[in-house]
Amino acid sequence: MCSGFGHTAPHCSQFHGSSPQPSAHLAIGNISIATWFPDTDANQHVTPDLGTLTDSAPYLGNDYLHVGDGKGLDISHIGHTKLHSPKRMFTLSNVLHVPHITKPLLSVQKFCRDNHVYFEFHASTFHVKDLVTKEVLLSGQSHDGLYVLPESSSTSVPQAFWSPCISANADLWHRRLGHPTPCIFNLLVSSNKIVCNSRRSLTQCQACPLGKSSRLSLRPTGHKTSAPLELIFSDIWGPAPMFSSDGFCYFVIFVDAHTKHIWYYPLIAKFDVFSTFQRFQTLVECQFSLKIKSVQTDWGGEYCKLNKFF
Repeated sequence: MCSGFGHTAPHCSQFHGSSPQPSAHLAIGNISIATWFPDTDANQHVTPDLGTLTDSAPYLGNDYLHVGDGKGLDISHIGHTKLHSPKRMFTLSNVLHVPHITKPLLSVQKFCRDNHVYFEFHASTFHVKDLVTKEVLLSGQSHDGLYVLPESSSTSVPQAFWSPCISANADLWHRRLGHPTPCIFNLLVSSNKIVCNSRRSLTQCQACPLGKSSRLSLRPTGHKTSAPLELIFSDIWGPAPMFSSDGFCYFVIFVDAHTKHIWYYPLIAKFDVFSTFQRFQTLVECQFSLKIKSVQTDWGGEYCKLNKFF
């Protein structure tokens, strides 16, 4: 009725007017559960092992997994995982965790759709090929009448192997472990997670304060102010990549070294700095009842007119 494959008319969603229920058909064999079995009659990926999924959540629907003998199996979780091969990493999305299923089944149609590949089945082997280039990405063989994915590709998470280092001091371990804090480092040593050939404590790491600070600290100048307006810092920024709604594309700031107060003024052009400074000067000298004693800038062209005042 729907021109689809893998089901008969009484089981067609168009016949019942509803979406198809998850289904899987399986012939039982004596093969390890660590592999996946391509199934052309399954419309969902299914696994009995929750540990296979790298990301999962409890299944809150009311559907059951319908198997070949007509039984409905409970769906516990739904999640995602990946299959790794030397040429590509394949995605398995919306994998159903069904604890009472016997073997993990791979929906051929869903796998092909999600990964842009196609299967080519032969009497004793099968190949997974790229849909565009036709390159063979994965190959497998049949066993006891079932096609089986190679074990190397059925590992959901790449494995890593480690070997203990015979000789390493505390500073070398600190760099190898990504610069942990002394508290965490001492915890690793005391719990025998790492072995140091020296009990000497960690020296001061130059990279740690630089990596954890948002900006480089300025050297002390030795100059201190005792009252507002003794020293004003100023700088201009612009032009902005676009104009504001009022036509501004620059701004200038004035910072009081004593109070750390900041005054911000938008500008249409750089030559407006001098007139803006005069407005700023009138404002702050009236506010603090003091006179501006000095101004520090980069003395660019827009500040030249201030030379006769400071």
